[in-house]
Amino acid sequence: MITLISDTHWYIYILCLCIGILFSLTLYYKEKKANEIPSIIGKILIIIRTIAVTFICILLTNLFLKRVINKTENPILLIAIDNSTSIASGKDSVEIQTNFIRNIETLEKNLSENYIVKKMLFGEKTRLSDTINFTDKETDITNLLADISNNFSGQNIGALILASDGIINKGGNPTYSLDKIKFPIYTIALGDTTEKKDAFIQKINHNQVAYLGNQFAAEITVDALQLKDEECIVTIYKNKIKKGEQKIKFNSDNFISTINFILDADAPGVQKFSVVISPVKGETNLINNELTFIIDVIDNRDKILILSNSPHPDIAAISESIESMKNYELIKDFTSNTNRVLKPYSLVIIHNYSSANKTIIDECVTNHIPYFIINPAANSGLNELKIGVSMDRLNDAEPLLNNSFGLFTVSDELKKMIKNFPAVKTYFGKYIVANGAQILLQQQIGSLSTPDPILLFNELNGSKSAVFIGDGLWRWKLRNYQESTNFNAFNELLSKTVQYLSVKSDKSFFRIFTQKIINENEVIEFNAEVYNKSYELISEPDVTMIIKNQNGKTYNYTFSKQNNSYKLNAGFLPPGEYTYEAKVKTDGEIQVKKGVLIVKPVISEKINTVANHNLLNQLSKGTNGKLIYLNELNNLKTEITKNEMIKPITYSQNETTDLIDLKWLFATIIILLSIEWFLRKYYGLI
Repeated sequence: MITLISDTHWYIYILCLCIGILFSLTLYYKEKKANEIPSIIGKILIIIRTIAVTFICILLTNLFLKRVINKTENPILLIAIDNSTSIASGKDSVEIQTNFIRNIETLEKNLSENYIVKKMLFGEKTRLSDTINFTDKETDITNLLADISNNFSGQNIGALILASDGIINKGGNPTYSLDKIKFPIYTIALGDTTEKKDAFIQKINHNQVAYLGNQFAAEITVDALQLKDEECIVTIYKNKIKKGEQKIKFNSDNFISTINFILDADAPGVQKFSVVISPVKGETNLINNELTFIIDVIDNRDKILILSNSPHPDIAAISESIESMKNYELIKDFTSNTNRVLKPYSLVIIHNYSSANKTIIDECVTNHIPYFIINPAANSGLNELKIGVSMDRLNDAEPLLNNSFGLFTVSDELKKMIKNFPAVKTYFGKYIVANGAQILLQQQIGSLSTPDPILLFNELNGSKSAVFIGDGLWRWKLRNYQESTNFNAFNELLSKTVQYLSVKSDKSFFRIFTQKIINENEVIEFNAEVYNKSYELISEPDVTMIIKNQNGKTYNYTFSKQNNSYKLNAGFLPPGEYTYEAKVKTDGEIQVKKGVLIVKPVISEKINTVANHNLLNQLSKGTNGKLIYLNELNNLKTEITKNEMIKPITYSQNETTDLIDLKWLFATIIILLSIEWFLRKYYGLI
């Protein structure tokens, strides 16, 4: 159906016709030779010119051609092939790699006669491809269904043909996604469902990072099939040295149990552990009896120095709190020991500071070492240090939390405890707080809240500092225990203070960012930043990198430049331990960054090798599809053809075209004018 639509008034089109008639009559009325030609030819010329001019005038108006187009869209059939290694590792691997692939190609060709067929592979990820090689290290069916929903949204998907063994080791359970699937799933069952005698490590739960000197847990899940009343020994090794073992007895043919090992992070760097199950009589698959995991042990035991004039209860309370933090090494000394070098320390705590100790502060400032002054003496001269405060005479004050403090957060438990902390002996008088200093605890004298500080922080020229203006900090620890029978709130206050002060900011001119531990099926990426002497990001110099494996083989790379940063995609590397060295030359100096990279093997497909056809059946039944076995593959086309849900969709679409875009109209005008020219030429009018 075709209709004309326009927002132009109707009388404009009458005007167009009048212009055409007027133009024709005027032309041929003035033509002297017009009386010499046959009258019928004259009338034809007038009509042709009138029509042509009228059409030209109409093209200058907003006239559109609207038509309804009916389109028929054939159903899309998606063929998804499981490309994971488990498919080709079963006893039917030869059958799958020959006949199955050939039969799938035949099926695709036959279905293409009536349907739009698109083939895709899935495993670690989903992609459109024709190359089936069964090399994916993991299987994720949930991701397949999600990608189909996203990429084919609004299209006429007739059915999904999913060929898999049903073994999933990545992502969630795909049956939970069936409520979003509006098309049938026909599953082709691959693999062997026979349960053989097998004991294997299903998974290991552990932290990715541990701190030197701490302990960490490794939670190991062990499965056993068809091994009732048998037993095995689970042993954990580090560098082939036994770190522990536990015996397990299997009390059923479908046994699962979780055991825990507590291990010591006793060496810094990336540490590799192996968990081994002793072979059980009758086992045929021993590959899944061993699994490795890697922990990055960080040596961040920063050294903290406490200096005091004499023993004091506050020093004892602070020391006990810091010593409970496994990430710090505490050294105590007296301020009279002026020979101690401060540079190795991440934080210097000075108790009862006075102006006589100014050389200590000067050395801290020179070496950018954070310092924490506790209970400064009246003659300390803190104002001269410009760390945030000057003060007068002694007074008792209770702590009051400053809610606008923004350097770090405190827990609700600590907030509540601060209200119950007893008063400390502090100073009363005029406080001059430096610009930029942040107060965590203010003074409350009786019921009067003041802006004067008890605990404040400051940073000047890159040097962090804090001051606790008070004597009696130890009472807070006792009150914490009295109220809660623990020291959690007090320790939190000290730990967050120490952590903020001791954390070092990276001041290097060349920085490299990457993951230390990565799976073999993940792309290895590096990011780099280069700074000039003013700490401004630059990207002019080239950044190069050499990656070397354990055998000495090297890989050379050059970073690509992106705005003011650098990026390197090193692709995939085989499992193993690698070292890298990145270089850049700035201001005539060569900056070097080195590191270690661990590429972990992915053996998910080797852990469980028993096909799960029950899962495939659930996917089919939940979507009104059907489970098909290999010997029934020739019947799949018939099953799809007789499914009334899989049918073409016819829909109407309105198409609006501007009249000026119609080529046939231009052709008509040109033909009319050409005929007119020919007749005029023939009869000698031109």
